Amino acid sequence: MKHFFFLLPVVVLLLGSCSSTKFTTNYDKSIDFSKYKTLEYYGWTEGSAYRLSTFDKQRIEQAFAREFKQRGVEIVPKGSGGDLIVSLYIVKQNKTSYTSTTVSTGGGYYGYGYGGFYGYGPGWGYGPGFATTAVHAVDYKVGTLICSVFDASNKVLIWEGVISGTISEDADERARNTPKMISYLMKKYPVKPKK
Repeated sequence: MKHFFFLLPVVVLLLGSCSSTKFTTNYDKSIDFSKYKTLEYYGWTEGSAYRLSTFDKQRIEQAFAREFKQRGVEIVPKGSGGDLIVSLYIVKQNKTSYTSTTVSTGGGYYGYGYGGFYGYGPGWGYGPGFATTAVHAVDYKVGTLICSVFDASNKVLIWEGVISGTISEDADERARNTPKMISYLMKKYPVKPKK
């Protein structure tokens, strides 16, 4: 079933804040998505498994399972003939952001006092100016998660959702944010959650 999956060009969003997340989806508008009632989870495509911890993978899988279930799609065991096949793929990249700060002094007055520079009275003059620049480097990880949904009967890609953004180093924060991010992405799925 690996021939079902084709690798999309991965677009990673890097904004100045380094904390932005981008959600994009694309789907076949001629498909009636409400007809699909079961889903087979294909798993993580080759090369994705080592990029995430077991806990992160489980959180992502469980979040997608909840979202599909809310839309009336039941998860069935792999190989049992589900209406849909879902495949997940992740790309992680190490990035570095650089910022620089320059502090300068434009020189100042000096030489005021009795006698001045050349004899009597106050003396005025400019001193030299100084500037210094500090460059700060911040390392961070950018991840792109791709969820591909296929029609199992004809092996055709019918929906794809992509999340791109900075990955938090804090495991608790990832645990809190993963379901929210996937829920936000799934708002763009053609079938809305049931009340």
